[in-house]
Amino acid sequence: MTTLHLPSPVTIGVARGLTELKLFFRSKEQAIFTFAFPAGILAVLGSVFSQTYTDTGVESSHVLTASMVGAGIIATSFVNLSISVAVDREDGTLLRLRGTPMPAVSYFLGKIILVLVASLAEAVLVIGVGVLMFGMPLPTDPAKWLTFAWVFVLAVVSCSLIGIFTASLAKSSQSAAAVSNLPYVGLQFISGVYMNPITWLPAGMVTVASFFPIKWAAQGFRSVFLPDSMTKYEMAGSWELGKTSLVLGAWCVAGLVLCLMTFRWSNKSR
Repeated sequence: MTTLHLPSPVTIGVARGLTELKLFFRSKEQAIFTFAFPAGILAVLGSVFSQTYTDTGVESSHVLTASMVGAGIIATSFVNLSISVAVDREDGTLLRLRGTPMPAVSYFLGKIILVLVASLAEAVLVIGVGVLMFGMPLPTDPAKWLTFAWVFVLAVVSCSLIGIFTASLAKSSQSAAAVSNLPYVGLQFISGVYMNPITWLPAGMVTVASFFPIKWAAQGFRSVFLPDSMTKYEMAGSWELGKTSLVLGAWCVAGLVLCLMTFRWSNKSR
């Protein structure tokens, strides 16, 4: 008797990720607006609010560019997945996938692969705007790019899992947009994405923001693209890369646990 060996959850997840990418890029409007939004916001705000930190020579547009790389990842992962997973559940996609050998973890992996590729393309576009429009210098130290890589991966994974979890809180795809956009917009302001430097914000607001990934992702990317002389404008007076890795890593674990506890294949699932 022949034994049927099913692919591993990782193999299934990668296959699902390729399918997600095809679906995403076939929807040209979704792809264009996903990429254009952070870059467009950067182009406008960087042009309107332009100043130089006289003691460091750094332009405010450079600070905004670094922070917007993090904000763009959060939008692609947290906001988009909150809505897309709710849509998959509502239109029966998840119910059909449940009838296949695909475990929930493989579905999560497929979504994360989509976000990894989309976020990388979006980051390149945002950085391109910063370099071409505002003359932001790119780091030449390989260690800076290594920091970019691990902050990028941890931000994508943690916020993707939080987005999938948030979709479980929404009763419909329409409500998912409200459930995700409200905290996303609010956290951008209190996490120092738009307010430069972050030390201008009340300490209480920054303390609240410190419990969530967007503050640490933006700060991590500032450590990559800004000189160390800019640490004086951070709340702790340093980049806190160790704490950044701990917070983002903790959210990766917590997000996976929350997803496994709350994920449902249909709106009727208990």
